[in-house]
Order: sequence, then structure tokens, then C-alpha cells
Amino acid sequence: MARDHAKFTVTEKCERSLRSGHVWVYGEEVTAVDGEYENGTVVDVYSQKCKWLGAGFVNDNSKIRVRILSRNPNDKFDREFFRRRLDYAIRYRRQVMGDDFDACRLVFGEADGLPGLTVDRFGDILVTEVLSLGCDKIRDVIYGELVSLLADIGVTVRAIYERSDSPLRDKEGLPRFTGYVYGDGGGHVTISENGILYDVDYEGGQKTGFFLDQKYNRAAAARIAPGLRVLDCFTHTGAFALNCARAGAASVLAVDISRDALDSARKNASLNGLDGSVEFLECDVFDYLTELSASKSHMFDYIILDPPAFTKSTATVGSAYRGYKDINMRAMKSLPRGGYLATCSCSHFMKDDMFRRMLADAASDAAVSLRQIEARRQSPDHPILWGVPETEYLKFYIFQIV
Repeated sequence: MARDHAKFTVTEKCERSLRSGHVWVYGEEVTAVDGEYENGTVVDVYSQKCKWLGAGFVNDNSKIRVRILSRNPNDKFDREFFRRRLDYAIRYRRQVMGDDFDACRLVFGEADGLPGLTVDRFGDILVTEVLSLGCDKIRDVIYGELVSLLADIGVTVRAIYERSDSPLRDKEGLPRFTGYVYGDGGGHVTISENGILYDVDYEGGQKTGFFLDQKYNRAAAARIAPGLRVLDCFTHTGAFALNCARAGAASVLAVDISRDALDSARKNASLNGLDGSVEFLECDVFDYLTELSASKSHMFDYIILDPPAFTKSTATVGSAYRGYKDINMRAMKSLPRGGYLATCSCSHFMKDDMFRRMLADAASDAAVSLRQIEARRQSPDHPILWGVPETEYLKFYIFQIV
């Protein structure tokens, strides 16, 4: 196989990882380099026995030295290659999301063979995040092809706004950046999810402006809400609360420590004519659950816990475990027998087996038993690529307290 790419030889351990489906080569796994290259370009990866394992973006500034793009030796990494990748990602969303294609994640990084790239669609607005040097170098190609491919299926893109302001950019040796890279959208757009309208602040909101990954989990949570007194903790933009209110909950209290988040949630309630169906409380959820569990008043039949990620590294998993356990135990203590709990973690580092163990410990300390109703993951527009555990991050469970 004649190539003009630099040749990177990797350890046997790395070879096993790549052959099992993973797509990252860490710096310490490279044993030899043959040829010249520029960071952000494509290099070839070989085994110790000189077997070609794939090709990917290289960046010596990053802990992840090579991000595999392809395992096909015939691929040429030109504009047409990236157009095919984007086309495949878009076709997949159209198929699996159906009527929800209007507001979904179009590209989910490594799971779509485009490492470090995130693209969310909010109607005619695309919001992107670029976290790898390789994708950053071809941003113009990516944006041009996105606009073209969507136009081919009748979708006109009004604007593309890039939210590349994550600290992860620092680790890639990239400057942080936010701004319009195509058109101008005005900063806000209204979307519909599960029949509920939301105002998305994609310039100033968290991440890309709205968490699309809980779409079907919100619908699942709402199915058991009719007639129940619901407490939605860490409500953020009010999505779980509004789904439950629309489903016919007897009452809904939405709690968050952020005044800006609650203002957004109130605005979304008004958009849907649900002002009087949801109450909002600005306070620390930990403090509120502590008081609630101590009171033994059983004010709620159903508690929803959708906290932010308590850990973003393996170093803090222990403290995150304690934080998750504390809120779940207090929620369990606050519910009557026969009550319901929906609980989740959005941290990749809190593995599912650890999350389940934490829930069992919390139930033991609360002196209750859990009857599992549903176990779910992120919506399919955030696909889980087997062999790449980093693509599986969201755990979502619904229980009855018995």
C-alpha cells in the first residue's frame, strides 16, 4: 500500500484496542515514527509487525496523538471523503429520528467517524463544536458540505454558529472560539420536542443551547406522570417538568439553583401555555432534598433527578459517587411507598455498573427496595459505537419505591 503519509508504529496493546473497534492512539502508545508530517494532517498507523491498522488525524499537542478516521486502505481524505461521512450521518438521523429530525444531533464525533466534531440541528440553525485539530483544519469543508447536503433534502440552513469554547480545545493546542461561521441567526430559535416548544439560546445557553439527548427519556418519564405530584430537580430549561405537566401531572415543582435557568424554564412554560401548571423554586437541590427527606412529609409522589455531570475525569469519580448517592438516597427517603423515581447520570466516567451499584447503596441506606420500570440511554441521534466506550455516557432509570 503506497502512501505519502507518515508511518506511526504502535504497541501491541494499542493494536488490540484498535482491532476491537477503538479509535484513539495515545502518545505513549507510539513506539516509532517514520516520515514527516504536520499536526492536524492524516498519518498511517501500523502494528509492530508492520500491519496497517488505519489512518487518522495526528496532533502531538494532544494526549490523544492519533484519532482514527478510517480503516479502509483505499480511502483518500479529500473533500468527497468528508462529504460521504456527513451524508452518512445525516441519512442515519433521518432514518432513526423520523419526525424528530428537525431538532437532533446530526454529528456525534467518533460515533460518526468525524472525531471531535459535534453538530446539533435546531430547525434551520446548526450549532457546532470542534474539539480536534484535524477537524478544525477542515472546518470550511465541513460547513460547506453540511449546507449543501441539507439543501439536497430540502432543508435550508439559515446560520451555523460555532461554540468551540470548551477547555478541551486548550489540550489540542487550539484557541477557543465562538461565532457565526455561516449566515446570522439572531441567537435564539424555537424548537418542538415531544410536542412541547422550547426557546433555544444557542449563543448563551449551556453547550449548544439545549440537551437533545434526553428527548425520549423525557417522554418515558412523562408517561407515568398523570395524577402524580412531581418534583423536577436540576430542571435547567424545564424540559422534564413541562413534559410531566403536559401529560397531566397533579402538580409540578421545578427546582434549580440557577436564576437564569429558571427564567428560561418559565419562558418555555409560557410558550406552551403551562404557566399555571408548573411552579418554580430557586434553591440548592442538595439542601432542598435534605430538608424534604428530614421532614418525612411525602409531599411528592414522583421525583426526577437530572443533575449535571458530577465528574469529568477518573480522578473525581469517588466524590461523584458520593454526590450521586446522596441525592438519590434523599430522594428515595422523600418518597412514599409506591412512589416513583427517575434518575440519571450524564458522565461517561460514571460507568453503568458503578451507577447501578450506587443506586443499590442509596436504596439500602434509605431502607427501600427499587422496582425497575425502565433502563434507558441517550437518544439514537447520539449513537453508541461499540468498541468506543466514550460514546456511551447517559444512564437513565425509572423505578418504583417498594
